[in-house]
Amino acid sequence: MELNDKKEAQILKDISAGKYRDCYLVYIRKSTDEPDNQKNSIVYQKSENIKFTQREKLPVAPIAITGLCVDGVISEKHSGFKEDNDLTFTKDGLVQYHIDRPKFQKLVQFLSLGLFRGIVCLCWDRISRNKGDDTLIRKLMRKGIDVRFVYANYDKTSAGALHMDIDGMFAEHHSRVTSEKVRLTTWNLRERGVVTYKAPIGYLNQGSMEHKPFDPDRAPIIKRFFEYYATGEWSLADLVRFANQQGLSSIPVRRRRTHDEMLAEESDEIAIEKVSRPLTISYIHKILTNPFYTGRVLGNESKYVPSVSHEALVEDEVYNNVQKMLKRKKVSLFYTQKLQLPLRGMVRCGDCGRVYTPYLQKGIQYFGARCAPTCANPKKSFNIKFLEQEVGKFIDRLSFTENEKIQLDSTTSTDISLFEEKRLKRIEESDRRKKKIRENLTYLRTNKLNLLKSGVYTPEMMLQEETTLNTQLNAIQDEEIISDLSMQAVMEDVLKLSELLEKGSDYYSNAKSPEKELVIKTIFSELYISENTLRYKCKNGFKALENRKLLVCIPTDWLSELLRLGPLLKISLDELRSIMNPKAL
Repeated sequence: MELNDKKEAQILKDISAGKYRDCYLVYIRKSTDEPDNQKNSIVYQKSENIKFTQREKLPVAPIAITGLCVDGVISEKHSGFKEDNDLTFTKDGLVQYHIDRPKFQKLVQFLSLGLFRGIVCLCWDRISRNKGDDTLIRKLMRKGIDVRFVYANYDKTSAGALHMDIDGMFAEHHSRVTSEKVRLTTWNLRERGVVTYKAPIGYLNQGSMEHKPFDPDRAPIIKRFFEYYATGEWSLADLVRFANQQGLSSIPVRRRRTHDEMLAEESDEIAIEKVSRPLTISYIHKILTNPFYTGRVLGNESKYVPSVSHEALVEDEVYNNVQKMLKRKKVSLFYTQKLQLPLRGMVRCGDCGRVYTPYLQKGIQYFGARCAPTCANPKKSFNIKFLEQEVGKFIDRLSFTENEKIQLDSTTSTDISLFEEKRLKRIEESDRRKKKIRENLTYLRTNKLNLLKSGVYTPEMMLQEETTLNTQLNAIQDEEIISDLSMQAVMEDVLKLSELLEKGSDYYSNAKSPEKELVIKTIFSELYISENTLRYKCKNGFKALENRKLLVCIPTDWLSELLRLGPLLKISLDELRSIMNPKAL
C-alpha cells in the first residue's frame, strides 16, 4: 500500500513537472440515466477511443492514479446533464460554481494548468450535457487544449463552430427531453394511483409499479402492530420487543457507496451485500404513521389518493385510532439544564449527519446518536477515549514532516518571488482604485445640492450611489489586508504553526478531557464518525496544513490559499499558544 502511495506521489510530481505535456488523456463517461444503452457502455467507448488514438498517432499518458485513471483512461459513471445551481462571487469578480463529476473536475484542473496536451472522447454528449460544463470545455479549447472527438471533427471555421454549437445544443436537449418524459410519466402514473416508489415493509417490491403484493412473512406482523397499538395498552418499546421475538427485521438494503467505491473503475467488481437490521422505535413510528397501509399512495401535490397497485393492510378505523393514541402519548422533553460534558454538539455521524450526544455511564463518557433509519453507519456509540485518540493521530499528521519541509523550501522559492511581484502590483492597483473612488465620493458630497436640483440624481439614487462607493472602498481595504502580507512572512507563520503543533502533541496526549476539548475546538470545526473512521474539517489557519497535499501536485494553488489564510494563521498561532502550557512547549 505504501509502495503504491509513493508511486502515485511520484506520478503527481512528474505531472506537475510537465513530463506529460505532450500526452493525451482519454475520457469515458457512462450516464446513470442510460443503463440499457450498450452503445455508450464503458467497454465500447474505451475500444473506440483507443482505436482512434492509435489511428491518429496520439500518445496517451501511461499513468495510473487511484480514483482518476488507469493507463491514461478516465472512466466515470455520472450524469452529464445535472449541474449545481449555486454560484459564488469573489471580491475579484470571479464567478465560481461546483462541478458535480469528481473525475471530470480533476481532469479540467489538470488541463487548465497545461499539464497535458489534450483529451480524447467519443462525442460531445459524452463530455458534457449542460451549459456550465460546455463553457469550461470551450474555454480550454480557446487556451489551446486539443480536444478530439472520435465521432466528430470540428473545423476551426465559423461552420465548425456552428457544428459544435449544434452538437452541444442537441446533447443538452436530449437530456431535457428524457427528463421531461420521466416527469410526465411519473405525474400520469401518480394521477392514476400507481405506486411510483418503493413500497414499505409489509409489501413486496418485485420490479412492477402496477402490482405491490403483500409480503407473506412480514405483512401479518405489521398488521398486528396497528391492532396492538390501537388498544392503548402497547407502547412503541413493546412493539420493538415483539418484533424481535417474531424475528422481524427491516427490508434488506445496500449501504451507500463510499467515495472510493464511486471512483472505482468499471473492471473493479465491488459487491455490496444487502443487510437487514433490527427494528427501532423510530422505524416502527414511521410504519404506524404511513397512510400507505390503508391502501393509499402518495400522489401529485403531496396528497394521498386511493391506490390501484396495492391493497389495504389496515382498516381506516384502526389506522385513525393509532394516530389518536400516538398524539395522546406524544411527550416532548425540554432539558432546563444540560450536562456540561466535553465536545457536546461537535461530533456528527459521517453518513446521515445526526449529532452524537454525550452521556455518562458508570463514570465514563460516551457519545450516542439516533441515526436516520436509512443510515448505514454501524457506529451508534463510542467512548470519549476512542475519539480523543483518533483526534490525537490527526494532530500529529497536521504538522510538516522533515521531507515536506525540504520539499517546501526547494519547490516554493521561485513561486514566492512571483507572488511577491504580483503582491506589489496589487498594492499599486488598489491605490489607484481607492483614489478614483474617493474622488467620486468627494464629488458627490461637494455637489450634492446641484445634482439633486438638476435631476441627475433623486435622493434615493444619491444614497444608493454613495453606499455602493463606500462598499467598493471597504472591499478594496479588505483586499489590502491580504496584499500587505508578505508571502515570506506567511510561510514563516505556517512553519511556526506546524512546529507548535508538533511540540504540542505531548501536551495533548498528557492533558485531561477538558484541556483536550480546548485543543480540539481550537483546531477543528467539525468531526465526523463513520464506522471506525474519523473525518474532520480544520478551522482558521489550520486549513493551510489540512490542504497541503496541493503542495505536491499544484504548488501555486496551495500558495494562493496560504496567502488568503495569512491573517487567520496568526489567529491560530495565538489561540494555540494561549491554551497550551508554555513549559510543555
